Amino acid sequence: MTTDIVILAAGQGSRMKSALPKVLHAVGGKPMVKHVIDNARQLGQARVHVVIGHGAEQLKEQLSDESLSFAVQAEQLGTGHAVAQAVPDLADDSVTLILYGDVPLTQPETMQKLVNAAHTGALGLLTVKLENPTGYGRIVRAEGTDEVIAIVEQKDASSDELQINEVNTGIMAVPTSLLRKWLPALSSNNAQGEYYLTDIIAMAASEGVRIDAQHPSCEQEVQGVNNRVQLAQLERWYQLQQAEQLMLSGATLADPARVDVRGSVDVAGDVLIDINAVFEGRVVLETGVVIEPNCVLKNVTVGKNTRIKANSVLEDSTIGESCDIGPFARIRPGTDLAKGAKIGNFVETKKAIIGEGSKVNHLSYIGDAIIGKNSNIGAGTITCNYDGVNKSATHIGDNAFIGSNTALVAPVSVGNSATIGAGSTVTKSVADDTLSVARAKQVMLSNWQRPVKKAKES
Repeated sequence: MTTDIVILAAGQGSRMKSALPKVLHAVGGKPMVKHVIDNARQLGQARVHVVIGHGAEQLKEQLSDESLSFAVQAEQLGTGHAVAQAVPDLADDSVTLILYGDVPLTQPETMQKLVNAAHTGALGLLTVKLENPTGYGRIVRAEGTDEVIAIVEQKDASSDELQINEVNTGIMAVPTSLLRKWLPALSSNNAQGEYYLTDIIAMAASEGVRIDAQHPSCEQEVQGVNNRVQLAQLERWYQLQQAEQLMLSGATLADPARVDVRGSVDVAGDVLIDINAVFEGRVVLETGVVIEPNCVLKNVTVGKNTRIKANSVLEDSTIGESCDIGPFARIRPGTDLAKGAKIGNFVETKKAIIGEGSKVNHLSYIGDAIIGKNSNIGAGTITCNYDGVNKSATHIGDNAFIGSNTALVAPVSVGNSATIGAGSTVTKSVADDTLSVARAKQVMLSNWQRPVKKAKES
């Protein structure tokens, strides 16, 4: 029996006060609905269907790289009505798992328990016990037994039913053949005037279909988001889980509450991460790496024993072992640093390959460049790589010395062990073992009259 996954993502989310559809708001740098899709994909060869409505075109655009089918809920008539829009695309012999685009952190293991129950012919229902169940549908069990017989929504519940603290999460797995039979029988005769998906629980109970109630590992797994306060609460919980995983993997965090992971971070032992670190995309930190305060790393691999000093930003780059970067360095995409390279304060690199032991210490821009081993790039050096139309490359050999405030006008090359005098503008290639000075002759005027400020007119 196959599995179909239906993700409900048609709601407007008016309480978010946003033009962005609610399910596209991010947790951990990823849209909530994308979390749901990614976790559901781990169930195997399941087919994923997304029910869209408000902001349908935005959702399609954001999810264009996914292999999905879409169903449109033109009118917001309740969860039962939403699922019904996807039914024509479901396989007759499948099990249907129903998820929610604004409940992003339900784990694959929890989903699998529900699917397993439905594969046996039962209705797999995810419930959770809350200290404050206000707003949730209550799970009603037969008196004296654990048998689930109904779900009663908050607005329809009696005073006794409102005392129940076991609530419906809305997440369930159902044999599709039963879903096809029950959905047309739903009624909108309730306080909301909507077709509640939860009413199929009573139908299942009346037909003797076993209702297998499963539970998440924690309530945050099933926490939905209706406003930005709840979004922030879920974000903080999610980030704490990421921080704990980093520590269990061998990283020391100066403050687990001040690290944000917006992707994935692989760490080896004895990594130190100071406060306000932000990791995006895929980041790899090898043994002995130190990340000082206020650094941002996106899609970066950092070799062992490298130190990233405070306030540095690294993106789409590869950093070798025993490098020293920053403070206030900007490492842009395409940078590749070899072992022992040094990038100093207020240095920017882009598409730069910098060889073993080479140094770019201060206030320099190195773009579209290849630098050999053990070369020194003086303060204020820039590679003039753009002529207004095309980008050109600069090549610097091994053991070269580039004096401060040098402009290297690409395309140009500087040979091995060559020296460039400070303040030079280099437009022609420099041979190995030579000194090149390209600057205007210094002139001194002994009788020069220094300007003075004119007196103000009365």
